Amino acid sequence: MPAPSPVLSAPTVPVAGLLRACHPLPAAAVTLFAAALAAAAGRGPAGTALTAGAVAAGQLSVGWCNDRVDLRRDRAAGRRDKPLATGGAPAGAVTAAALAALALCVPLSLAAGPAAGAAHLVGVAAAWAYNLRLKGTAASWLPYALAFGLLPAFVTLGLPGAPRPPLWLSGAAALLGAGAHFANVLPDIADDLAAGVRGLPQRLGARTSAALAALLVLGSATLLLLGPPGPVPPHGWTLLALTAVLLLATGGAPGRIPFLGVMAVAAADVLLILARGAG
Repeated sequence: MPAPSPVLSAPTVPVAGLLRACHPLPAAAVTLFAAALAAAAGRGPAGTALTAGAVAAGQLSVGWCNDRVDLRRDRAAGRRDKPLATGGAPAGAVTAAALAALALCVPLSLAAGPAAGAAHLVGVAAAWAYNLRLKGTAASWLPYALAFGLLPAFVTLGLPGAPRPPLWLSGAAALLGAGAHFANVLPDIADDLAAGVRGLPQRLGARTSAALAALLVLGSATLLLLGPPGPVPPHGWTLLALTAVLLLATGGAPGRIPFLGVMAVAAADVLLILARGAG
């Protein structure tokens, strides 16, 4: 009597590893920032949800692309916090996830209108260009500034009449993005230099990059406070002062503390946007 045939089961994809490989904290922070912009601009619940969905898809694609491109360097550096480097996520699954998220990002972005969709897709393309080429050049800050700076355009161009965002808002978003780049790279500068990655933060060194990150992010919060018309509310000055104290306290700290400080300031920026409203 023949032995029963073994039951073939589909390979399982480690969901936890995939989630860790998408850079969940930055992805969530950028999505929240965009959703706050949409809510403050009057996009309504449906428009805000659409904005958040498109930005989330774009951020997921960028995060997965980043870890996939850096796989060899992360393995060489012994990065235990990278699921691909430790085998916690298959490279093929991460590649497929990045491409699927990018494909989903296109219709979600264009659903806001051709001009709004184009603005967001240019920002996502800039982030992919950072991963694939610009990360190791002196222009490494530019994709961050461009991608963040285009977020307000994605929001406002989706409104009736497709109005352009105010310059102070685009400038604040661009400064926040550039500051996030300098802060995010700080813990990895030594490993990056060993691997031959020479972006602008690596060329300037940790101390200068930490100072620049703090100044850029503080400049972003200042623009959000002073840019809108009308008097600055008292709570705005209080929030700006707390932002400065937080940056001073975390700027020279080791590890990822400076980046977490920038994320906290980004949350404060969200509060400023919501407090000042659609003006």
